[in-house]
Amino acid sequence: MTPTFYTRFGKRFLDILLSFAGLVVLSPLLLLIAAVVKLSSRGPALFRQIRTGRFEKQFRILKFRTMRVSASGPLITAAGDSRITPLGKWLRKTKIDELPQLFNVLVGEMSLVGPRPEVPLYTTEYSEAQRKVLAVRPGITRPAIAMDEEALMAGQADPHAFYISAILPAKLETDLAYCQSVRFSQDLRIIFETLWRLILQLGLLFRFAPQRSEMPLGKLTDTSPPQALP
Repeated sequence: MTPTFYTRFGKRFLDILLSFAGLVVLSPLLLLIAAVVKLSSRGPALFRQIRTGRFEKQFRILKFRTMRVSASGPLITAAGDSRITPLGKWLRKTKIDELPQLFNVLVGEMSLVGPRPEVPLYTTEYSEAQRKVLAVRPGITRPAIAMDEEALMAGQADPHAFYISAILPAKLETDLAYCQSVRFSQDLRIIFETLWRLILQLGLLFRFAPQRSEMPLGKLTDTSPPQALP
């Protein structure tokens, strides 16, 4: 990454400004979602997991919990994973489960835009070239890539192996290209594109959401034995 005024000072300033504003403006929504997650299935409202951050420093990423808790399971998630709760499916589809990461951004563990942070199991296997993505803070959002990884892994006999051999290298290739030229204009474009996709996704989901008679509140309440988060 070529040092510029933006990469040295401006990017962090933008992160602090927008993450703080986002947490203030969205705080009622965040509290509401946390309450619904807590009431809809057993377990905490937030999911915490160790990820590898800038300069390989580990941190705990925050998400709204979308899966049942307390049983073993793979770290990666394929479409149709039985561990995902009904509410969690909606949260993952809209990407609302990622909003608590605004706090990770505010405290300096993440950035609004950057490579998505991986678990240490995967980052320890990066090649020397791939490790260059760890020179920047990981992001809540990243340059778009035409890939539905959960859908792709759903049809694989060994999703873990497929992720390492096919999906992860493709993601890292895009991330490396971003890291080589971090620009203010590019970050703004990615942020606005992400917000626009979120708005469109929310609109579609609310438009075609099941009526109350089709999805009674009881459907959201999990009474099955808890399972583990990946």
